[in-house]
Amino acid sequence: MGLQDELGFSFSPPNAAQRGMQYVGASTAGAWVFQRTLYRVDRPLHRWSDGKLTVPGLLTGLPVIMLNTTGAKSGEPRTMPVAGIPYDGNFVILGTNFAQAKTPGWVFNLTKNPHATVAWRSQSAAVLARAVTPNEMDAVWDASAVVYSGFPKYRTRIADSRDVHAFILEPAATTAPDEPI
Repeated sequence: MGLQDELGFSFSPPNAAQRGMQYVGASTAGAWVFQRTLYRVDRPLHRWSDGKLTVPGLLTGLPVIMLNTTGAKSGEPRTMPVAGIPYDGNFVILGTNFAQAKTPGWVFNLTKNPHATVAWRSQSAAVLARAVTPNEMDAVWDASAVVYSGFPKYRTRIADSRDVHAFILEPAATTAPDEPI
């Protein structure tokens, strides 16, 4: 069973108004504003609505998952709303940071400790994050464009300044590695 099944995930393509908001969010100015504001609103809105609402979900139709990691430096729990891109029954997440110059902090967190949890609506699951290989990256970009029309624009804007790290989130093993299955 994949992570999408485990979380009861479903995704509907954005409607016309949401596609219009995706256009705004993909612009340089829109991405700059959203990168600095959305997560501050999304975490409390997500908690308040019992996982049913996020700003990007409402405005752009993006399937937003809450990614819970362990801080690479602090060791403290960190929660960030990220676009959960459906990929082979699981999710892929892209470290585009709204096409900003800096790599998002959660990338460093997952690089140091790939064990995390994700929440979709009121369901959560333990995951293991696996870095996307260079051979998989084009397929990941293609999958992301289906979910959000801004990802190809982000890719173009980021191309000359930094690498985009991506991770496939898969269900964590339910037994310890040294236990018989």
